[in-house]
Amino acid sequence: MKRSVLVLVACGLVAAGCGPEQGGSGGATTTAAAALFDPCTQISEDVLRAAGVDPASKVSGAGGVHQSGWEICSWDAPEYSLAVLSTGRSVAEFEAKGGNVDFQDVTIAGRKGRQFRVEGASKDRACDVVFPAQQGVLQLNVLDNPILYRSKLEDPCTVLARVGEVVVPGLPR
Repeated sequence: MKRSVLVLVACGLVAAGCGPEQGGSGGATTTAAAALFDPCTQISEDVLRAAGVDPASKVSGAGGVHQSGWEICSWDAPEYSLAVLSTGRSVAEFEAKGGNVDFQDVTIAGRKGRQFRVEGASKDRACDVVFPAQQGVLQLNVLDNPILYRSKLEDPCTVLARVGEVVVPGLPR
């Protein structure tokens, strides 16, 4: 249940748009899936454990369904889920996507990125950061566990920064 919520946030609302291009000027950047960093196979179980998530909880794709132009993987911790998304799109495309708001510069593990939120989404339930990479963009998403809403996760951006200190050094530049 938690993963389906994560996929909805990560793919439907947060990202610059999973799946086929949805109209516009046709200026979307696409990268062959084979050239994209695959978080499901290229982030080690040791790194995942150090980040506080269970490697056995891995879900590849959006709810197990591959999205063209994306590599998506998510894992669960007791209090939150972590998703790592990889795409050939640009940070500028994320910034231009309606609904993505409150962009600010952040540095995690010495790497500069852009933190943002989805308009209408609760600031205390999710946090997203995109990092430019040669292939396009790498995105980290932390979403609190809906079962624990009554006990509220600490600031998800604090969690993302802490988890990112472990995950980000292994991401391609």
